[in-house]
Amino acid sequence: MIYKSKDGDISLNNLTRLYSAVVIDMQGEVAEMSLEWFDLYGEKVKFIKFVLVFDYTPAGEDVRDKKVLEFDTKDELIEVMSEVAELFKK
Repeated sequence: MIYKSKDGDISLNNLTRLYSAVVIDMQGEVAEMSLEWFDLYGEKVKFIKFVLVFDYTPAGEDVRDKKVLEFDTKDELIEVMSEVAELFKK
């Protein structure tokens, strides 16, 4: 299966994880946090962007193999998540 994103085609084959996150800056440290965490503590950190991560990294590997889509708003992220979910239903 292929998801056709604005950034190009993304294979959905061989995914080990697919997840959404918020990239934040917390006192100079950049990190990915869950959407739920951001809903609870987002006012205490600097928002950078929303992301949808397509992770192909096999278990036990140290080097990450992933494709990341970036979004300015949660609504944009949710829209793409819905589009990807529809592909898995087919």
